[in-house]
Amino acid sequence: MNPTVARLTLRGLLGRRRGLLLLVVPALLLLVSAIASGSSADAHGLTVKILGQLGLGTLVPLLGLVVGTGAIATEIDDGSIVYLLAKPLPRWQIVTTKLAVAIGVTWLFSVVPTLLSGLLLYGTRDGVALGYTVAVLVAGAAYSALFLLLGVVTRHAVVAGLAYALIWESVVGNFVEGARTLSVQQWGKAVAEAVAGDTAIGADVSFGAAVPLLLVVTVGATVLASVKLAGLTLAGEE
Repeated sequence: MNPTVARLTLRGLLGRRRGLLLLVVPALLLLVSAIASGSSADAHGLTVKILGQLGLGTLVPLLGLVVGTGAIATEIDDGSIVYLLAKPLPRWQIVTTKLAVAIGVTWLFSVVPTLLSGLLLYGTRDGVALGYTVAVLVAGAAYSALFLLLGVVTRHAVVAGLAYALIWESVVGNFVEGARTLSVQQWGKAVAEAVAGDTAIGADVSFGAAVPLLLVVTVGATVLASVKLAGLTLAGEE
């Protein structure tokens, strides 16, 4: 971690417009949960649907996209990254610092609302709220790393990230059985199931497969982003 890089990244992520955008989806999740908590429908089924689809399936990837790409893509697009790269800092340290800040911001705007929503909808029964909260933690880290990588490798990171989140995660990952093994959302559900128990939350991917895949994606995206950023520096200097 580099304190200066962390401070600049945090300031950029929590600017007025982006800060307001980050509040919209968590506020929507809490609003829907508050309204649904007064419903006469099956509380367990309603909680799983809201936290699984709106929370883990929509809130986390969108926040990861906004924060992950915003941590570095904006600086690359406007050229201000050159000033940072001119500092005597290892390129991997720039990436890991920005990723740490991105994960922290993603967690702040997703973990707390998910836990509160779970408690509003179902209380502490069956460990459902806790299960989805832990799922949001691990999925948020993976999404942040993945979208930060997109911010380094392409100038169309937001478009590519939206295509991934909306098409692969929301459509293909939910409805095509074979594709679920390669879905961050499904890996998160596997973790939620392991925390809450098989009868409380259902998952299509085993916990034993989900954890290694989450680690591979998070670490692999971080390493690749470091390599690509180093290549970008060399190209600029040449």
